[in-house]
Amino acid sequence: MNIDQIRQRLRSLGAGPGHEQRALRLWTQAKPQNSGKQALESFMPKPLREALPALEAELAGLAQLRSEHPGADGSARLLVGLNDGQTVETVLLPREGVCVSSQVGCAVGCVFCMTGRDGLIRQVGSAEIVAQVVLARSMRPVRKVVFMGMGEPAHNLDNVCDAIQLLGQEGGIGHKSLVFSTVGDERVFERLPQGRVKPALALSLHTTKPELRRELLPRAPAIDPAELVAQAERYARATGYPVQYQWTLIEGVNDGDDELDAIVHLIKGHYAIMNMIPYNAVDGLGWRRPSTERTTEIFRSLNQRGVLTRLRQSAGQDVEAGCGQLRAREALGRGARRGVVSIVAAAPGQSGDVAALAAAASAE
Repeated sequence: MNIDQIRQRLRSLGAGPGHEQRALRLWTQAKPQNSGKQALESFMPKPLREALPALEAELAGLAQLRSEHPGADGSARLLVGLNDGQTVETVLLPREGVCVSSQVGCAVGCVFCMTGRDGLIRQVGSAEIVAQVVLARSMRPVRKVVFMGMGEPAHNLDNVCDAIQLLGQEGGIGHKSLVFSTVGDERVFERLPQGRVKPALALSLHTTKPELRRELLPRAPAIDPAELVAQAERYARATGYPVQYQWTLIEGVNDGDDELDAIVHLIKGHYAIMNMIPYNAVDGLGWRRPSTERTTEIFRSLNQRGVLTRLRQSAGQDVEAGCGQLRAREALGRGARRGVVSIVAAAPGQSGDVAALAAAASAE
């Protein structure tokens, strides 16, 4: 379901602009439709008033909690059921943030993300995206929304942008507290400046080397990292929000001095923050995070050389907070119950990295 369908439904029941705005505002803020001191009979058309309970129930069914997995750091990973039986993951983040999913599956195929292993299953509708925020708000206060869950937001641009507009207006979320995360896509740089609500931008960079980036993000648009940084910088200057560059540190892959030199060359002097997230090892796979000493050295070196850098740890590492892991585990459980034997290996490097990126963005 998308937001326009909800609007059309309200209008078909006799809602005027004020009624429509009120209904969407209460929904996005996780408040009952009968909220307020004024009786509904005094200002609301009867057909709309009588339809509200059914509409509330339908909206509540867009994103239903299947399971909750709290982390020791204050985060909680939620497995969320959609009304067609598909599931996505939503993460409650420390400091009143939430990370939402924009697709069931993903087509980009990042080698350190489990979500993309089965490809794209379907898009998440704009109302389903907002419903994840509503669900989160029913559980705890939410003041920041990061679009870093399952899926590549640029591949579901209309739905994600519609959700951002509603959350930034009726939902009461500050515009810079809505964070659009992307691997980099020309459509993003064209579309985001056009909206009334202009979100902050997080760019998954991970390397400065074009060839290596194609290996790590095999189906991302083939845009040179230098060009991505240039376009992100223009957007940052236009909006007044710093770009948040995301970099998953993998030992022997993207933690060398040559990468640090290139980061300084590309980003020094830019309106930006570099978030370094050590890779989370998966049993049986060969990739590893750099040592604590090397990670600290990278952090200090970049800051000393003029690149504002923050070292982040994954939110919810103790609850398998890697994007797609809960969903995969549930799928394995369903297969086992049907007597199906399945083997699903975690993607190289993914056991919390997406949660770390989301937590990093939420902390800004």
